[in-house]
Amino acid sequence: MSIDFDPATDGAQTPSPCINVCRMNAQTGLCEGCFRTIDEIARWGTASNEFKRAVWDEIKRRQEQLFQ
Repeated sequence: MSIDFDPATDGAQTPSPCINVCRMNAQTGLCEGCFRTIDEIARWGTASNEFKRAVWDEIKRRQEQLFQ
């Protein structure tokens, strides 16, 4: 997955990181498509923009950690 959204600099609307590859990995506890936890996925629809941007930051950190 290529992340081209930067929560620090991109516009007011925070897009969903979902890429329609919805499989939870039992070892990591993360979706294999978007790298979110099940709780983050469940909260996304009603979450604040601040929460969504924090999740994007976590997604980037998780990807860096998993793909070193």
